[in-house]
Amino acid sequence: MSKNEIVRKNLDLHAEWIRYIFEHPEVLDKIPQGAQLVILPNNDPALAKENNKTIGRLKAEGLPVVIVHLDLPKPPRPQIEVITANS
Repeated sequence: MSKNEIVRKNLDLHAEWIRYIFEHPEVLDKIPQGAQLVILPNNDPALAKENNKTIGRLKAEGLPVVIVHLDLPKPPRPQIEVITANS
């Protein structure tokens, strides 16, 4: 998995996390101040493996880590309808 793909997928996960905390702001009270948040996707084993490496590095540095398990969102499949003046 390329670094760009890891970054893109993690950005998608973080967008889902932000949506979740807007709906459930009380969850933020469970996160210790100064903790590092790492999201492990339930439905992408390759990305979970990469993010687990990050968890290992953070723990080795002695930093508190909060792990969130979340599904990587599926890309939307929009239906596009074109309406012309003659329709």
